[in-house]
Amino acid sequence: MALGADSHNGTAAAARERIVTFLRDVGLEVKEAPIDGQTFVPGIVIQHGVLVVDPAKWTYPGDLLHEAGHLAVMEPDRRRRCHTDVGKRAAEEMMAIAWSYAACVHLGMDPAIVFHDGGYRNGSEALIENFTQGRYIAVPMLQWLGMAAEPRLAAELGIDPYPRMRRWLREASHDDGGEIEDSTP
Repeated sequence: MALGADSHNGTAAAARERIVTFLRDVGLEVKEAPIDGQTFVPGIVIQHGVLVVDPAKWTYPGDLLHEAGHLAVMEPDRRRRCHTDVGKRAAEEMMAIAWSYAACVHLGMDPAIVFHDGGYRNGSEALIENFTQGRYIAVPMLQWLGMAAEPRLAAELGIDPYPRMRRWLREASHDDGGEIEDSTP
């Protein structure tokens, strides 16, 4: 998928390709198609759980990571049904921010790819500063879902702490109090 490589510089095109490959590798569907009308995030819309990208309108490569983060933290059934609007759940917004930062770290990308000047209500610099200094938001929520672990639990389990993710997609609803079972040998 070219994803607008002809209309963007090589660096942005390479970032787009890496992001799309990563998202597909973790189990999210991404497709390229024209998008009619205005979208909340330029050039990106979610249609029945699929991230649809219009390369001619896709402005910031990292926006796709953030939108994918919304899908990633949803219950699987809700993820598949999600259409156009990811909702206004504050906890999911915070988790999508944390998820997209972890994805940047995983991909070896500058956090400014996600936390760019065109988003986050002029809070991008603060997000970059906080995340790069280890002052993370939403890690307890990601931990509750079994997707990441804060340092104390990670040490107990013998795994790397956030921003390393245990899994990239939420697997199910957590009405059980969010206990994470130790599955290490």
